[in-house]
Amino acid sequence: MVGGAAQPAPEPAPEKKRTAPRTLVFTYGTLKRGFSNHGLLQDLARDGDATFVGAATTAQRLPLVCGPYRVPFLLHLPGAGHRVSGELYAVTPRGLARLDDLEGVSRAHYERLPVSVLLAEGAQVDAVAYYAHHAYAADLWASSGEKGYPEYSPAVSAGYIRRKDRPQQLTFLEQIRVFVSSQ
Repeated sequence: MVGGAAQPAPEPAPEKKRTAPRTLVFTYGTLKRGFSNHGLLQDLARDGDATFVGAATTAQRLPLVCGPYRVPFLLHLPGAGHRVSGELYAVTPRGLARLDDLEGVSRAHYERLPVSVLLAEGAQVDAVAYYAHHAYAADLWASSGEKGYPEYSPAVSAGYIRRKDRPQQLTFLEQIRVFVSSQ
């Protein structure tokens, strides 16, 4: 103490500052570049909470289907479907919380689970992806005729309706129930 006042702790040298740990997140649908929810990843990147890693493909086959309003769903049914193409991002915990909110993790819309992906140069890495919640995933697979897509492309997404433009009298889970029962 100098003159009776406590001195503030010195700032760590820049090379010693810790960076937030990052989680690799595989995106396969509306979060990809060119699709409606990619603006969130752009915001996260601007805030330092997400970094584009590169194009990636699931290491094993997984079903990618479209549900109500052409919303894409990856299903946790390993061995069925295709090796799905998408994008890989390194995301901070703060960014992950924002993605969890968008994907409705706390509302049982999607669940964040592990996935192994292959990068363009061939390296295999462990990541996470947002899968359709297990409570309705099998119903989505059955309603798709057990046929999926290798990629959520502009052609596959044709007819996609943004959340704000969907009927508001039904919850998302009710919309899924109606969709699978009408297929």
